[in-house]
Amino acid sequence: MRQLARLLALTLLCVLALQLYFVGRVALMRFVDPASTAFERSEAWRLLRDKGRIDWAQQWVDDARISPHLKRAVIASEDAGFVQHGGVEWDAIEKAWDKNQRALARVERLNEQASRRAVARGREPPAGAVPKVIGGSTITQQLAKNLFLDGERTLLRKGQELVITLALEGLLDKRRILEIYLNHVEWGEGVFGAQAAARHYFRVDAAQLNLGQSARLAVMLPAPKRFEQRPGSPYVVSRAATIAARAGAVQLP
Repeated sequence: MRQLARLLALTLLCVLALQLYFVGRVALMRFVDPASTAFERSEAWRLLRDKGRIDWAQQWVDDARISPHLKRAVIASEDAGFVQHGGVEWDAIEKAWDKNQRALARVERLNEQASRRAVARGREPPAGAVPKVIGGSTITQQLAKNLFLDGERTLLRKGQELVITLALEGLLDKRRILEIYLNHVEWGEGVFGAQAAARHYFRVDAAQLNLGQSARLAVMLPAPKRFEQRPGSPYVVSRAATIAARAGAVQLP
């Protein structure tokens, strides 16, 4: 029993030390621009492993050198309540949970029907389809995940994301959170940050992006590698028009 208590105490101490490490890293970001994120480092390793080289584009630019159009478009697209909320929008998470549960139930029914048809025909049951998971993450939550965490979707990782999110909101102001986010978010394979994206897609600096260009970049954020293949697709153009119309009402931090 004593050994179990010691093990539990050691585990709690390690968890506490990890949280203090994250809080210390976040506090340092008030004064120091983060050079890279956990997601970027994992992507660099993937590119090196798969291609034998790292095709990389990224350049930090200060908040004043990022177009206000891009800031408004990204907020309008990714997190309309960014300025008002405290890092987490519980209603959005609840709605995403409900949608995911309905999607899971629907896919399970379809998988069961496909399996029954295969068995009736004397065939092997096919591999089950996997439902698309919808997130309810704010910009701050996305930054927390990209800065420190991997891509696993577990309750433990989600809990850690929430802790880091609260640290970001408590220690940094909204302007700084958005500045770090826009300098490290992915906009294509090996393309990270507003400056790299502006140069890659439009051959201009981040400060020179107009509203239309900014809206098209904002559309790409949920799936940058996919949209990179067709940045001028009808969907991107149509969705960008919607974001551009909303961007004017966005309040900047």
